Amino acid sequence: MLAVITNASVKLVNRYLPSSFVFSIILTLIAFAAGLILTGQDILAMAGHWGNGLWSLHGFAMQMALILITGYALANAPFIQRFLDAMASRIHSPKAAIIIVTLVAMAGALINWGFGLVISAVFARSLAKKVTSVDYPLLVAAAYSGFLVWHSGLSGSIPLALSSGGDTLQQLSGNVLTEAIPLSQTIFAPYNLAILVTLIVVIPVLNSFMHPKNPTLVDPSILKGKVYQAPEHDTPAKKLDDSRLVALVLIVLAVMYYVNEFTNNGFSLGFNIVIGLFLFMGLLAHGTLERYYLAVNSGISSITGIVLLYPFYGGIMGIMTGANLNGVSISTEVTEFFINNASADSFPVFAFLSAGIVNVFVPSGGGQFAVQGPVMIPAGTALGVSPSVTAMAIAWGDAWTNMIQPFWALPLLGIAGLDARAIMGYCLIVLAVSGVIIMGGLLFLV
Repeated sequence: MLAVITNASVKLVNRYLPSSFVFSIILTLIAFAAGLILTGQDILAMAGHWGNGLWSLHGFAMQMALILITGYALANAPFIQRFLDAMASRIHSPKAAIIIVTLVAMAGALINWGFGLVISAVFARSLAKKVTSVDYPLLVAAAYSGFLVWHSGLSGSIPLALSSGGDTLQQLSGNVLTEAIPLSQTIFAPYNLAILVTLIVVIPVLNSFMHPKNPTLVDPSILKGKVYQAPEHDTPAKKLDDSRLVALVLIVLAVMYYVNEFTNNGFSLGFNIVIGLFLFMGLLAHGTLERYYLAVNSGISSITGIVLLYPFYGGIMGIMTGANLNGVSISTEVTEFFINNASADSFPVFAFLSAGIVNVFVPSGGGQFAVQGPVMIPAGTALGVSPSVTAMAIAWGDAWTNMIQPFWALPLLGIAGLDARAIMGYCLIVLAVSGVIIMGGLLFLV
């Protein structure tokens, strides 16, 4: 039965899902029309929200581009390739490969979402080399499915915002919260751990059961390793370019920085910290600045989707959050609809569903909470629902519909060498099953 449903889902997506670029423009037009209808603003006002949003993700887009190309360069270092290949060589069956890559992706996402995206894509490539009969699109989809759990991990932006306290938390909670909420009441709460453990058990097995009888094998050109010719040392300048001593000085400087950072601020894997670790570990792995530069340059083409699409997603976010004179935006209207139809028991599920819908158009956990938190938390509190539960329901909704939103898949797809169409049919099944698990947990365990 699952095979039939999976086959139908894959065919449906391959036939009707447009390219990631076209998909972002379709979302733009849908959001634009919804803004005209739901907020009563005119075309020029909505165009203004769109235009202002276009450039709102520049800093984030640069971070995503950096984590992709630094992760790519690190993965293509000769000894890293040998290590990953050695790990992959211990796995012999396609189903085992699917299960292992899902678990690796989940573990990585729980540590840091950016790290999880890169490490799972890199490991999927190594597995495809060794387990040659594995369905490559499903393998990459399994790697992406691990991203489902990121908001219950150490880099979850919503639980971290709740634990930080201060004026920002008061604003995000609609003036309901004045004191920080510890992680013990969010990501480490018993109901949340039960949802998380269930997903960790079910999703890898689900992915393995979706493996088709006639797999789509990887294109060998995708996995072809990069061979870097050692630069000629026929001039002093070229000797300096390929000097290991210069690279070593830079590595020592980086080590001193990280020792100081972790000593003074604790071992916190913020996004910029992860990018820096990828960068300097990659430099160490390649040995010289010149060879590392060549490795990074070879991965530049994989960031095309990020450079081109992220401004348009910024525009969509501008439309979704652009309010009229009464403070009404598309996001608040979606949120209010679910609030008006909720009871104390059903409110966490409705918060989850509303967040899932908003996330398709505003694929940013922090940005989404800034829109929904000030509305949802006071409404939940009025119904007797704990703010921590409301916040985690929003967090799960944000993570849930990432399974059908190419925004976050772009870095992973760039490394894997596939487009969104190749994996979204499988991700649609993960969306359905995980949705049932998460809603069941919010309904019966809270």
